[in-house]
Amino acid sequence: MFYWVLKTVILGPLLKMLFRPWVKGEEHIPETGGAIFASNHLSFSDSIFLPLVVPRRITFLAKADYFTGVGLKGRLTAAFFRGAGQVPVDRSGGKASEAALNTGLKILRKGELLALYPEGTRSPDGRLYKGKTGVARMALEAGVPVIPVAMIDTDKAQPTGQVVPKIMRVGVRVGKPLDFSRYKGMEDDRFVLRSITDEVMYALMELSGQEYVDMYAGSMKDRITRAKKILQREQAEAAKPGRAADELERELEGDSGADGADRAHNRSRGTDEQRAG
Repeated sequence: MFYWVLKTVILGPLLKMLFRPWVKGEEHIPETGGAIFASNHLSFSDSIFLPLVVPRRITFLAKADYFTGVGLKGRLTAAFFRGAGQVPVDRSGGKASEAALNTGLKILRKGELLALYPEGTRSPDGRLYKGKTGVARMALEAGVPVIPVAMIDTDKAQPTGQVVPKIMRVGVRVGKPLDFSRYKGMEDDRFVLRSITDEVMYALMELSGQEYVDMYAGSMKDRITRAKKILQREQAEAAKPGRAADELERELEGDSGADGADRAHNRSRGTDEQRAG
């Protein structure tokens, strides 16, 4: 109930007026029956703008952390996510992944729409990353089609780390449903799951126009984090008192022979001339 109040009365009309989201491919949205909406993931706001343009209720599997906050803020956040059609799941892997799969299957088997982000996390740089095979497993076990969905410009409206979105137009492209019924009964074949997932990601690449990267977005984020830490350490080392003097001393010690003496003398003379000037 709160989902429809939020979408049609409280938040939806305001967002539509401010951001004027456009949609192409509405004819590919099924009027009945279960289906998986597999979307690229550019921004936190993807989970807000996609439901705005889909006439039916659509459910997302969201990080459990969004629902476990404490105090008034935590309760309001949890209420908002539930109202926005999101269901908490533990993404830590192992048994938690199996529980997330079962949660998604329950939704699909009731004939409802489920939205997934095959990349598993937001793109760190606007490119499209390798998909995880959970979308393929759910599609085969539930016997439902996968509908590729490309979010457009949501990363410009709300980049990672920005709390309040920039008011600008965003868009959604809905692709033709992908039918994988030919693989029925093969949900435990990892090669089949990878093939299906790659087909979904190719459709997303075509819809979104993004550059494809054949690695997981999470791995790229880890790589970026490590690079930032290394850079910070190097900058901290360079900023230490006496670092420049130490480097000059090492350079002077490295000079040898007449040429080295001449270079050292020239540097010293140049310094004296600058002081005299």
